[in-house]
Amino acid sequence: MSIKATRTGIVLRPDPTRVLFRPFDLGSTTRTLKIIARVGAMSDDEAERKLDEVIHEFGGRHYKLERFLLQRFEQIKPQLLTDEPLTLERKLLLGAYFTMEYSLESAALFNPSMIWHPDQSNVPPGYKRFILSLRATGEGHISSISFRMGYIDQEGKIVLRKPSRYVTSPEIVQNHRFNRAQFERKLYELRLENSIQEKMMAGLGDEFSLSELDAQIKRVSAQYRYNAEYETIASGLLALARSNYEIHFEDDQSLDERCIFPTSPNETNGIEDARFVQFIDDDGEVTYYATYTAYNGRVTFPQLLETKDFTHFSISTLNGAEVSNKGMALFPRKINGKYAMISRQDGENIYLMYSDDLYFWQTKELILKPTYHWEYVQLGNCGSPIETEAGWLVLSHGVGPMRKYAIGAFLLDLNDPSKVIGRTTEPILSPDENEREGYVPNVVYSCGGLINQGELIIPYAMADYASSFATVNVDELLAELTGANKAEQVTSEQVV
Repeated sequence: MSIKATRTGIVLRPDPTRVLFRPFDLGSTTRTLKIIARVGAMSDDEAERKLDEVIHEFGGRHYKLERFLLQRFEQIKPQLLTDEPLTLERKLLLGAYFTMEYSLESAALFNPSMIWHPDQSNVPPGYKRFILSLRATGEGHISSISFRMGYIDQEGKIVLRKPSRYVTSPEIVQNHRFNRAQFERKLYELRLENSIQEKMMAGLGDEFSLSELDAQIKRVSAQYRYNAEYETIASGLLALARSNYEIHFEDDQSLDERCIFPTSPNETNGIEDARFVQFIDDDGEVTYYATYTAYNGRVTFPQLLETKDFTHFSISTLNGAEVSNKGMALFPRKINGKYAMISRQDGENIYLMYSDDLYFWQTKELILKPTYHWEYVQLGNCGSPIETEAGWLVLSHGVGPMRKYAIGAFLLDLNDPSKVIGRTTEPILSPDENEREGYVPNVVYSCGGLINQGELIIPYAMADYASSFATVNVDELLAELTGANKAEQVTSEQVV
């Protein structure tokens, strides 16, 4: 008899009231100048009244709104026609005209990934805090990473904390330094390493900043005006630099107030399906990584996010001959001295990858093909492998007739994950009648679960719209995957 997950009944739906402020860019210098002129034509009394209206209407909906309005003013300040000083009120008002609200999860809140919270202090006995990351999708189908927090009590009940009213995107760290050797290796993988690139990076040190790179590129490009090849290389260099960056939230912001919004050229159309994992290095150091898919509207890019504290994050491109497609998921520790990753380069099969360098992946090994009716279209992972005494437990998704997604599992050998110990022949979770309707019908999907007190907790998306949780008894699932259930059935039949 196949193992089936038990639904908790918890439903986490998108909340359109959770809005953050974003730059309102008209994409037209002429229109920008007209708006600046119209605001300039207002009397001081009119400007103050209008600003009071803005603060009264929007101030309670945001965290430090006035600071952002001043930042927006500084960004449009170069387009002012004179250096005449402006009052603080008029600066804030101008900033407001070039700011907009964005409801980051107005369309969907799905594809959850679950990890233990790094802070388990002051937790009652038997309780554990967790962090849930989700793919939030809003206007224009732009996806970002949103967070929720909760705990599991001593009886295994999952309790989600109501999120804060506020939500804010992070500040980009301006003094981020690039390691030249690693940067040049990435250029080589992108086939951007040539004599032009060498000229553009000449004079940079072993470490350099984006501004230093930009200044050097401008110096070289100025000597070769209107040269298309130089412009192409310059564009590639800057795009790579902007796709490897750091972000920082303020310490006094609650985790559920933090939103990782698309920032780099690779991410203009969204950050998709982050698979978080608590990684423990050989020396015991803990880092939280998340592989995710960046999308620019045309091409997907596998990328890596890393943090120690969920306040400061580093984002890096993944490179190498075998970095492609979606769904890469990092093992929670090194295996035989190497980083290991589950992947799916060809859109339908599951592979195993090893690397000495976390950011470069050159080889892959096929370990699973679609075999059963519910996965004939494609296979993929549902998050990072989970270590058990029996082996690496991996949640998987399969796609069958009518593009129906279901969740299964497979088990890999602890010391040699290329060896498949077992796999579920039937799904452990399929969309039911209450879950099949949504943005993408007939889909259940997860980006990673946890084991707690003998139960595998599976956070999962319902029809790419909302999210829920299901549980599976770990011992029963492992018995199914190792064949112990069948052995017991044969023994009982022999006795009879």
